[in-house]
Amino acid sequence: MKKITKIFISFVFLFSAGSSYQAQAETGPIYKCKGANRFTCVVDGDTIWLRQVKLRLKDFDTPEPQTNVCGGNFERKLANKASKRLIELLNNNEWTVEKFGKGKYGRTLATIRINGVDVGDILIRERLARSWPDGDEWWCQN
Repeated sequence: MKKITKIFISFVFLFSAGSSYQAQAETGPIYKCKGANRFTCVVDGDTIWLRQVKLRLKDFDTPEPQTNVCGGNFERKLANKASKRLIELLNNNEWTVEKFGKGKYGRTLATIRINGVDVGDILIRERLARSWPDGDEWWCQN
Protein backbone atom coordinates (compact mmCIF):
# COMPACT_ATOMS: atom_id res chain seq x y z
CA MET A 1 0.00 0.00 0.00
CA LYS A 2 1.39 3.39 -0.98
CA LYS A 3 1.99 5.77 1.90
CA ILE A 4 0.16 9.07 1.45
CA THR A 5 1.92 12.07 2.90
CA LYS A 6 -0.27 14.82 4.27
CA ILE A 7 1.01 18.28 3.57
CA PHE A 8 0.13 21.28 5.64
CA ILE A 9 -0.02 24.54 3.77
CA SER A 10 -0.18 28.04 5.16
CA PHE A 11 -2.20 30.29 2.90
CA VAL A 12 -1.38 34.00 2.98
CA PHE A 13 -4.01 36.13 1.29
CA LEU A 14 -2.99 39.73 0.58
CA PHE A 15 -5.92 42.12 0.65
CA SER A 16 -3.97 45.38 0.53
CA ALA A 17 -0.50 46.60 1.31
CA GLY A 18 0.37 45.78 4.87
CA SER A 19 -2.64 43.57 5.64
CA SER A 20 -2.80 39.80 5.35
CA TYR A 21 -4.89 36.87 6.45
CA GLN A 22 -3.42 33.51 7.40
CA ALA A 23 -5.23 30.20 7.73
CA GLN A 24 -4.04 26.63 8.09
CA ALA A 25 -5.29 24.08 5.53
CA GLU A 26 -4.54 20.46 4.65
CA THR A 27 -4.24 18.79 1.28
CA GLY A 28 -3.45 15.27 0.14
CA PRO A 29 -0.98 14.30 -2.56
CA ILE A 30 -0.80 16.55 -5.60
CA TYR A 31 -0.77 15.07 -9.09
CA LYS A 32 -0.56 16.27 -12.69
CA CYS A 33 -3.92 17.63 -13.89
CA LYS A 34 -5.84 15.19 -16.08
CA GLY A 35 -9.21 15.64 -17.75
CA ALA A 36 -11.69 17.77 -15.85
CA ASN A 37 -9.88 17.37 -12.50
CA ARG A 38 -9.09 20.94 -11.57
CA PHE A 39 -9.47 20.93 -7.80
CA THR A 40 -5.83 20.59 -6.71
CA CYS A 41 -3.28 19.58 -9.34
CA VAL A 42 -0.25 20.76 -11.32
CA VAL A 43 -0.95 22.06 -14.84
CA ASP A 44 2.74 22.59 -15.67
CA GLY A 45 5.89 23.84 -13.99
CA ASP A 46 4.51 27.32 -13.30
CA THR A 47 0.72 26.85 -13.02
CA ILE A 48 -1.32 24.88 -10.50
CA TRP A 49 -4.89 24.53 -9.35
CA LEU A 50 -5.21 24.77 -5.57
CA ARG A 51 -8.66 24.14 -4.11
CA GLN A 52 -10.33 25.18 -7.38
CA VAL A 53 -8.25 28.36 -7.77
CA LYS A 54 -5.90 28.55 -10.75
CA LEU A 55 -2.54 29.97 -9.63
CA ARG A 56 0.11 31.29 -12.01
CA LEU A 57 3.36 31.20 -10.08
CA LYS A 58 5.05 34.54 -10.61
CA ASP A 59 8.57 35.68 -11.44
CA PHE A 60 9.56 32.53 -13.33
CA ASP A 61 8.59 30.65 -16.48
CA THR A 62 8.95 26.99 -17.41
CA PRO A 63 9.02 25.36 -20.85
CA GLU A 64 5.67 24.69 -22.52
CA PRO A 65 4.45 21.10 -22.75
CA GLN A 66 1.85 21.68 -25.51
CA THR A 67 1.40 25.21 -26.88
CA ASN A 68 3.87 27.84 -28.09
CA VAL A 69 6.62 25.22 -28.18
CA CYS A 70 9.72 26.85 -29.60
CA GLY A 71 12.17 24.10 -28.66
CA GLY A 72 10.31 21.10 -30.06
CA ASN A 73 10.70 17.75 -28.31
CA PHE A 74 13.52 19.07 -26.14
CA GLU A 75 11.19 21.71 -24.71
CA ARG A 76 8.37 19.21 -24.16
CA LYS A 77 10.70 16.85 -22.28
CA LEU A 78 12.04 19.71 -20.17
CA ALA A 79 8.45 20.90 -19.49
CA ASN A 80 7.55 17.43 -18.22
CA LYS A 81 10.64 17.39 -15.98
CA ALA A 82 9.69 20.81 -14.56
CA SER A 83 6.14 19.63 -13.83
CA LYS A 84 7.37 16.42 -12.18
CA ARG A 85 9.87 18.36 -10.07
CA LEU A 86 7.21 20.85 -8.92
CA ILE A 87 4.94 17.94 -7.94
CA GLU A 88 7.83 16.34 -6.05
CA LEU A 89 8.60 19.58 -4.21
CA LEU A 90 4.96 20.12 -3.24
CA ASN A 91 4.40 16.54 -2.11
CA ASN A 92 7.56 16.25 -0.04
CA ASN A 93 7.71 19.58 1.78
CA GLU A 94 5.63 21.96 3.82
CA TRP A 95 4.97 25.10 1.82
CA THR A 96 3.24 28.46 1.92
CA VAL A 97 1.24 30.31 -0.72
CA GLU A 98 1.14 34.07 -1.09
CA LYS A 99 -1.40 35.54 -3.53
CA PHE A 100 -0.96 38.82 -5.44
CA GLY A 101 -4.21 39.48 -7.32
CA LYS A 102 -5.00 38.64 -10.95
CA GLY A 103 -2.59 38.52 -13.89
CA LYS A 104 -2.99 39.26 -17.59
CA TYR A 105 -5.05 36.13 -18.34
CA GLY A 106 -7.25 36.25 -15.22
CA ARG A 107 -5.20 33.76 -13.24
CA THR A 108 -4.35 34.48 -9.62
CA LEU A 109 -0.67 35.38 -9.32
CA ALA A 110 1.08 33.62 -6.45
CA THR A 111 4.37 32.61 -4.91
CA ILE A 112 4.93 29.23 -3.27
CA ARG A 113 7.75 29.03 -0.75
CA ILE A 114 9.45 26.04 0.83
CA ASN A 115 11.44 26.99 3.93
CA GLY A 116 11.23 30.60 2.75
CA VAL A 117 12.61 29.81 -0.73
CA ASP A 118 10.50 30.51 -3.83
CA VAL A 119 9.90 27.26 -5.76
CA GLY A 120 10.67 29.27 -8.91
CA ASP A 121 14.18 29.92 -7.61
CA ILE A 122 14.61 26.19 -7.01
CA LEU A 123 13.49 25.34 -10.56
CA ILE A 124 15.69 28.09 -12.03
CA ARG A 125 18.71 26.82 -10.08
CA GLU A 126 18.01 23.28 -11.38
CA ARG A 127 17.78 24.58 -15.00
CA LEU A 128 14.08 23.68 -15.29
CA ALA A 129 12.88 27.29 -15.52
CA ARG A 130 13.96 30.85 -16.30
CA SER A 131 13.34 34.11 -14.48
CA TRP A 132 10.37 36.07 -15.83
CA PRO A 133 9.99 38.33 -17.72
CA ASP A 134 13.58 38.90 -18.80
CA GLY A 135 15.24 35.50 -18.41
CA ASP A 136 16.66 33.83 -21.50
CA GLU A 137 14.33 31.21 -23.00
CA TRP A 138 17.39 28.97 -23.47
CA TRP A 139 15.37 25.84 -24.29
CA CYS A 140 14.28 27.43 -27.60
CA GLN A 141 17.86 27.32 -28.87
CA ASN A 142 18.09 23.52 -28.88
